[in-house]
Amino acid sequence: MKLFLVIALSVVVVLISQSEGHARNGRKTVKPTRKSIPLFQPFSSDLITYVNELNTTWRAGRSYLDHVPLHQVKRMCGVIPHPMGVKPPVRLHDKEGYQDLPKEFDARVQWPNCPSIKEVRDQGACGSCWAFGAVEAMSDRLCIHNNLQIHVSAEDLMTCCSSCGFGCDGGFPGAAWDYWVSDGLVTGGQYNSSEGCEPYQVPACDHHVVGKKSPCGPSQDTPSCSNTCEPGYKTPYEQDKTHGKTSYSINADPMQIQTEILTNGPVEAAFTVYADFPSYKSGVYQHTSGSELGGHAVKILGWGEENGTPYWLVANSWNEDWGDMGFFKILRGSDECGIEDGIVAGLP
Repeated sequence: MKLFLVIALSVVVVLISQSEGHARNGRKTVKPTRKSIPLFQPFSSDLITYVNELNTTWRAGRSYLDHVPLHQVKRMCGVIPHPMGVKPPVRLHDKEGYQDLPKEFDARVQWPNCPSIKEVRDQGACGSCWAFGAVEAMSDRLCIHNNLQIHVSAEDLMTCCSSCGFGCDGGFPGAAWDYWVSDGLVTGGQYNSSEGCEPYQVPACDHHVVGKKSPCGPSQDTPSCSNTCEPGYKTPYEQDKTHGKTSYSINADPMQIQTEILTNGPVEAAFTVYADFPSYKSGVYQHTSGSELGGHAVKILGWGEENGTPYWLVANSWNEDWGDMGFFKILRGSDECGIEDGIVAGLP
C-alpha cells in the first residue's frame, strides 16, 4: 500500500509539472529540467525532430551539412574563462531610468546611419568569437559616439593581444576591451575585403549549414601579429589606431543591460553553447536538448517580445547563411545559458 501511494503521488507531481509553464498563445516558456533534457548529437535528425515537436519557443532547421565533426563545432566556441577570474570593473546605471525602458529596442533602427550595426561578420574556421564580439560592438560605438563609420580589426585584436588569450584557440572577452584602451586597435574589414589597415586573414566559410561558401574545414592556425598595414594602405599602423577611453562590465541584471544598450550601443556577451544551438533557425532560443559544447561570444543589439516570450536580439559571427540571416533571439530575463552574466563593453 505504501509503495502504491508513493507511485501515485509521483505521477501527480509529474502531471502538475507538465501542466505548468505554458505561455500565451499556447507556447511553452519553461523548458524541461536540466536532468530531463535529452542529449541528442548536434545536427542529428532526432535532435531536430525533438525540438520542433516540443512546440517550444524556437524552431530548429535541417539546412545543415551532414557529418560535421564535433571537434570542429567545439572549436568555434572560443570563450575561455579567465584563469584569474578577472573582468573589467562594473559600471552601474541609475535605476530611476528603468521606467523609461521601451518594450522593444533595435539598435539598427535607433542608429540607422551606422552600417556596422546591421552587419554580420564571419570568424571562419577559427575560435575567434571573443575578438569578433568585441570589435563589432566597438565599431558600432565609434559610429554612435564619434560618427566614425569604420570597422575595427578582428585580425589585429586576435593576433596581437597576448593578454587576451590564444587567438584561434579562444580568448577572454573582457581582456579585449581592456586592450582597446591600453594599446588601441587598427581598422580592418572582413576576409578578402582589402578594407582598412588589417583585414581578417582567415577565410569565410559555411558554419554547419549549406550556403554560398565552402564548408568550414579544420580549425585554422592563428596568423602572426603584424605591426604594419596592408600594402597600399596609406595610413601608418600606429596612426590608424582607435583607442577606447574606458572598459567595463555590466551586472547580470536585464534592466542594467538594456539601459547600457539604449544609452551607449550594442554590447559583447558570452554564453554557453549546447548541441541544439547550431541548428537554430527562428524564434526565441532556449536550451532544450544536447550537452555543453563550449563558450561563445556574440553581440547583443536589442530586445523585445515574441508571442509573449521576452528575448535578446543577437548578432552571431557565423555569416548570414546561419540562423535567421546571421542573427538569433535568446530568452531574456533568466540568464539563459549565461547570456546575461558576461556582458562587457567600453566607450571610445
